[in-house]
Amino acid sequence: MSLLSAINIGAQALDANQIGMRVVANNIANANTPGYIRQTLNLGTAVSQKVGNLNVGLGVRTLGVQQHVDLFVASRLRDAKSDLEAGTQQRDVLQELEGVLGELNDTDLSTGLTRFFSSINDIVNQPESASVRNVAILEAKRLTSDIRSVAGQLREMRTQVNDQVKGEVDEVNRLLDEIAKLNVKILQTEGGNAAGNAAVGLRDQRLLALERLSELMDVKATEQESGTISVYAGGDFLVFDGTARSISIETESNRGIAINRLVLTETGSTLRPEGGVIGGLLASRDETLAEAIDRFDQFARTLAYEFNRVHSSSQGLVGFGSITSVERVSSIDTPLDEAGLSYVPENGSFSVLVRDVASGQTRTIEIPVSLQGLDDDTTLADIRDALDAVDGLSASIDSNRRLRISTEREGLDFAFADDTSGLLASLGIGTFFTGTGAGDIDIGSELLADPRRFAASQEGIGTDARGAEALASLGDRPIDSLGGLAITQVYERLTIQITQASASAAAEVDGLTVYKNTIEAQHLSVTGVSLDEEAIRLMTYQRAFQASARVIQTASDLFEVLVNL
Repeated sequence: MSLLSAINIGAQALDANQIGMRVVANNIANANTPGYIRQTLNLGTAVSQKVGNLNVGLGVRTLGVQQHVDLFVASRLRDAKSDLEAGTQQRDVLQELEGVLGELNDTDLSTGLTRFFSSINDIVNQPESASVRNVAILEAKRLTSDIRSVAGQLREMRTQVNDQVKGEVDEVNRLLDEIAKLNVKILQTEGGNAAGNAAVGLRDQRLLALERLSELMDVKATEQESGTISVYAGGDFLVFDGTARSISIETESNRGIAINRLVLTETGSTLRPEGGVIGGLLASRDETLAEAIDRFDQFARTLAYEFNRVHSSSQGLVGFGSITSVERVSSIDTPLDEAGLSYVPENGSFSVLVRDVASGQTRTIEIPVSLQGLDDDTTLADIRDALDAVDGLSASIDSNRRLRISTEREGLDFAFADDTSGLLASLGIGTFFTGTGAGDIDIGSELLADPRRFAASQEGIGTDARGAEALASLGDRPIDSLGGLAITQVYERLTIQITQASASAAAEVDGLTVYKNTIEAQHLSVTGVSLDEEAIRLMTYQRAFQASARVIQTASDLFEVLVNL
């Protein structure tokens, strides 16, 4: 019986070495397959048998095919890929944002601002010229067009980034469903015992899906004793055994566009990935672009309001026969600083100048604006009554709750001066710019129709150029509401910070790329296939196979001799 045992041991060895060669062949065939994890055959000693006083071995047995993967390194690699993808998205958005601001060409807004304020200096030199004032108005028209164009591009960028979020969520849901299905297949193949990693091909697919998922959003994965993996995002699980929880999109309005918000379909709780493509897109949309839009809008608002404050307190070459405010209040009986105006007035006063055109005689009437939080704070109805009481003027409020002022007889015109309350600019009376921000800033239609209304005087209608001097210096004059910065400095600081952030993001991506490559090399050193090592292992199995065959042949020959005795 010992010869038969020897033959049986040799047969088991042949089977084991054949399987070993199949594993090696599979490794070599998949040496360049993305996501493939190197496999080895685990062998063990068969249970020994007692023969007389001896314990005799019964050969080799196969324990299973095992993948070579360091789960800790694999987790670090997923985190590195997630960080790199997030950084790449933010870098790309910043670089595009830098291009939109266009500070490296002659059509940037800094150049437009310089041309505009320079054209106002020409009015100082030629205050009597309507054509020079028209040039300044045309430069302002060009500037406002550029501002609206940049604002539109910023909003379009944010919309495009927002749309990308929705597209990536569809891919996330597909991957979550794929991982859950692979969990089930692996559990069925391995029978709940993952010690041998029997479902090697399925595990490769699952790891590849998990890596792709980590590139889209930062997730954590934990392998269970059964061989399945659980996937988490923040404190919520996305995959558990064969169950996948899908992610839905809900919309909410933000800065004029409907933005996509990620929620778990099952619970409705909000998900806020910080890594991966989605994390980078969300950070770009809600931080980088949102802040750029707000700051650019604030720049445009400040330019319009501060310029309008000076312009509305100055006089042109001709006065007004009638004028209607651009802005309207929420209620004519509500204090003006609570009446819903885009620009909030403050406590102070303004003057109205009523001129007899023929004689040039001008009367100045001060109109108080009391806004101190008391019961008698000034309302639009109060302003109407005060102006209507001025001899030669008629004031009313139209059906849209806008103030209208006109002269009561021919030969009179009027203008405004010394507005310390900012009310004229807030109501849009005698202003230069219209609109409430970068998206709708424009020039008043009255100025485009009659450039003589460009208010360059401060001592009376068409008498001097002090108003033009104040307007020309506005670009470089420190403004309290801007923390001591000038209007041009606000825009310059915005562009500089975007440029610096873009350069910093590019450098960070370079660093993250190096780090990811380092971790990836470490991961491949464990999971990757070395053709040299596989060739050595193949030769080992080949020699062992040949030796086992020789054992069987020898035992067979001896058995034949024994039978023939």
